[in-house]
Amino acid sequence: MYRRSGRPRRYYRERGFREEHREQSVYVLDYLPFGNPLDKYREYRNRPVAQVIGTKYFTLLEVEPYPGIDLEVGEKVDISPESKIRRIIGRISYNDLTSNARVNLEDIIRKIVLESERIFVEFFNKAGPINIRLHSLELLPGVGKKTMKLILEERKKKPFESFNEIQERVKLSDPAKTIVDRVIVELRGDDKYYLFVKPPRFVLESGAVYLGYLEKLHYL
Repeated sequence: MYRRSGRPRRYYRERGFREEHREQSVYVLDYLPFGNPLDKYREYRNRPVAQVIGTKYFTLLEVEPYPGIDLEVGEKVDISPESKIRRIIGRISYNDLTSNARVNLEDIIRKIVLESERIFVEFFNKAGPINIRLHSLELLPGVGKKTMKLILEERKKKPFESFNEIQERVKLSDPAKTIVDRVIVELRGDDKYYLFVKPPRFVLESGAVYLGYLEKLHYL
């Protein structure tokens, strides 16, 4: 996940660069150079802090930049001790996001989805049933049983290769927005099933089902 540069493992653990964060880069949703007075981490209520989203698994994180380093909203930053990020403070939830971060969330998620178009097109090719009554594709906003059946029929003929092809062959107006809207639903924690975003442990313990499609698709 990051370049070790010969430093001991403790160096990385102390700065929050742990494998469980899984992200290799992030986009900045909001940067607060004077801290966040409402921050759940008390020590960062008056220290520079940024709220970011991972480019691989849409993990919401709070990070601390190096002293004297400013981050810009919409900036893509590598996660490594050699980047602008000094420390990963911890994972945050949608409810922890500032109003500015929420405003920027949809546009930045769309940017990530378009950059990873191959991954999400492959989701349309590989998505399977959850149970005998519900298919994974039906969790996408705007995809009912009729559209789901058409997607299944079309992908049997020939796998989809782009969002444009999905749009043309199944008349789905904006496949990228469909993915974006679903990711936002999952970040908010508004559903029982999670296609892409891994929910916190307490959500899973309450009965939510994590289908983990991104973990599968990134390693195809």
